[in-house]
Amino acid sequence: MCGIVGMVGKGNVNVALYDALTMLQHRGQDAAGIMTCHNGKLAQQKAVGLVKDVFRTRHMQRLVGNMGIGHVRYPTAGSTGPALAQPFYVNSPYGIALAHNGNLTNAEQLSEDLFKDDLRHVNTDSDSEVLLNVFAHELAVQDKLRPAPEDVFAAVAGVHKRVRGGYAVVSLIASYGVLAFRDPNGIRPLVFGGRETGGGIEYMIASESAALDVLGFKLIRDVAPGEAIYITVDGQLHTRQCADNPQLSPCIFEHVYFARPDSIMDGVSVYKARLRQGERLADKILRLRPDHDIDVVIPIPDSSRVAGQALAHNLGVKFREGLVKNRYIGRTFIMPGQQQRRKSVRQKLNAIDLEFRGKNVLLVDDSIVRGTTCQQIIQMARDAGAAKVYFASAAPAVKYPNVYGIDMPSARELIAHGRTDDEICTEIGADWLIYQDLEDLIAASAEGNTGISMFDCAVFNGEYITGDVDDYYLRKLEAARNDSAKHSAGSAGIGQDAMVGMHND
Repeated sequence: MCGIVGMVGKGNVNVALYDALTMLQHRGQDAAGIMTCHNGKLAQQKAVGLVKDVFRTRHMQRLVGNMGIGHVRYPTAGSTGPALAQPFYVNSPYGIALAHNGNLTNAEQLSEDLFKDDLRHVNTDSDSEVLLNVFAHELAVQDKLRPAPEDVFAAVAGVHKRVRGGYAVVSLIASYGVLAFRDPNGIRPLVFGGRETGGGIEYMIASESAALDVLGFKLIRDVAPGEAIYITVDGQLHTRQCADNPQLSPCIFEHVYFARPDSIMDGVSVYKARLRQGERLADKILRLRPDHDIDVVIPIPDSSRVAGQALAHNLGVKFREGLVKNRYIGRTFIMPGQQQRRKSVRQKLNAIDLEFRGKNVLLVDDSIVRGTTCQQIIQMARDAGAAKVYFASAAPAVKYPNVYGIDMPSARELIAHGRTDDEICTEIGADWLIYQDLEDLIAASAEGNTGISMFDCAVFNGEYITGDVDDYYLRKLEAARNDSAKHSAGSAGIGQDAMVGMHND
């Protein structure tokens, strides 16, 4: 999962891009990058680290221009390092930079086609670089000295015909404009907005609407699945549907975990969706245990807080912040390697004994993936004196890997894969475990926008909506994503070689 932003303004856009990336920092903490264009010249800064650490005053002074794109990254398949920081860049045609959120399911075949047919070299193992080269080739075959919007849209249509998977993209075409497009299933989120200035309207495209809000942009709408948005260097907005059979099927895990609660995605308020998750989970508890003995509901911060509040309210029990979070520790879900995750849980959370001692506590989390985190937190609750520790997940059991841009581990590393709820309960050490039902999770999101006919729920039901994911693909994915592979990649220094190309400080 990554965060992307693009902007065409009436003055320098560097500070706005920086501010937007800080609002998207939750989507990736591995690396960050910005590229801008001024009078046809590109400037870039990207490196491993958080946004606040990657960009210094000297970098911002160099990142001039009225259009640019930015990216925050978290690594998938064990790949990390400065060579994989985005945006990526190719000089032909025109000079194109691209940043990508998602994952291509046919990246291996595309890489081969790029080499054999398109005569293009891919320098990293990133599918984002593959996507960039596919787009660059499709734009080159338009064979125009100066690309018009229809040429750009024809190139995007060519991308959709060749590429499979989930992808939301921002791209910078030197001297000409900023482009954004979304896969034909709309799996990964993308929105755009505008703000009035003395010189005219400025446009911004971002992964989440919250990034627009803080900068005074008014949300215009989501980028539709298969649609492309092209904003020329002089601020002219052009839009076109570039896919043959688009169907909106957004990733429901955005509403569960990744997105900020103050964002709106595909017309759905993430905050409201999480409230409804809590309400429906409370209904299930009351059905199964109408005479429950829960004394207090305690959320595992931060993404389960909203659902936890609604859950406690509907159960008629106290809601308390019994776990204090160290905000200087990153999100453990996206940390590579079990050992690092285990260490981070104890560094990240500390229990307030007064809220646990002698009480029957219901801990609420947004989801259970590996089970490592909740296992440790349950033990923390017992160490703090809880009489009983129940555990509730605002999402159903995660049983299958994600292939569209969320680095969920291999199936055998998912605690729910091949286990019953009772077996999981025993494994994590809870007195009782309750999961959200999938139909309730879908209803909690769908209520926000009845026009969405389908959500990508593959991590829960194993149904991959692109139709090209089979057992062979999943076995290869498992070999790349399991923790032992990530450890080997890190030990070998994979991805640590610096890219030859644009100047980075």
